[in-house]
Amino acid sequence: MVRLGVLDVGSNTIHLLVVDAHPGARPIPAATHKSVLRLMRYITTDGAISDEGCDAILDAISSAMRVAEEEGIEDLLPFATSAIREATNGPALLTRIREQTGVDLQVLSGADEARLTFLAVRRWLGWSSGRILLFDIGGGSLELATGTDEYPDTAVSVPLGAGRSTISFLHEDPPRDEQVDALRDHARGLLQTAVSGFDRTGDEHVIGTSKTIRSLARLAGSSTTRPGGADRLTLTRSGLADWVPRLGRMPADARTALPGITPDRTFQIVAGGVVLRETMRAFGVEELEVCPWALREGIILRYLDHLG
Repeated sequence: MVRLGVLDVGSNTIHLLVVDAHPGARPIPAATHKSVLRLMRYITTDGAISDEGCDAILDAISSAMRVAEEEGIEDLLPFATSAIREATNGPALLTRIREQTGVDLQVLSGADEARLTFLAVRRWLGWSSGRILLFDIGGGSLELATGTDEYPDTAVSVPLGAGRSTISFLHEDPPRDEQVDALRDHARGLLQTAVSGFDRTGDEHVIGTSKTIRSLARLAGSSTTRPGGADRLTLTRSGLADWVPRLGRMPADARTALPGITPDRTFQIVAGGVVLRETMRAFGVEELEVCPWALREGIILRYLDHLG
């Protein structure tokens, strides 16, 4: 048994997950620590992360490392996604993080994000789930993947994350109808190109991951109990069509009164809903199932596979 710390420097949060794990076993969560930064707020006109944003990242990583030390982790798996990957000052920031905190972040490509998330979904669902079509909405990007094996045949990343889409299009709280319409049209254009790269069979098991999709499913979806007591959470496109306009008419601070809408997602849940609805429409999907495992679990599973 090894105690691992997975440090996820994402576009919305910096999240440390501590797990106890060994090859062939399900990772058992032991502790978690999260800082909500919403990094897209700190992107300057030249594509850099501002000094304020860099300081916030360093503070959050330092805080996470203190927790990691207290929890007695034996190995750290630190990674970063689209916010740092795309920042014009990303390389300089990575150097600063390494020098000031000792953390050497691995920057994942969008395709790697999709592949590792797909691995986690496959392990959670098992081989009996057949061909999987995966939707994963992060803060900065939307990952799409499909395949029948542990790693997907096709994996792409689209710049349609919930945080990015909010900052780029939904400039008011609550957003105006024309802002939502502009985001929808933008998403349709990008998704039309993305879908063309997928060979569809029509019998895929459609899966959604990420906090944004889980939040929307808790609000607008339905839950059933599997044999053994585990919940199966599903979300339909018609459910999104009903709820997303209602969310868009509410100010952000009022949305947290709704089931599933947490304070760290309330500002970007409308954009996430628009993007998810358009993704389902583009792929001709009426319903998806939510998987609780995603990128962090994929990172852990890859590490354990190499141990084995």
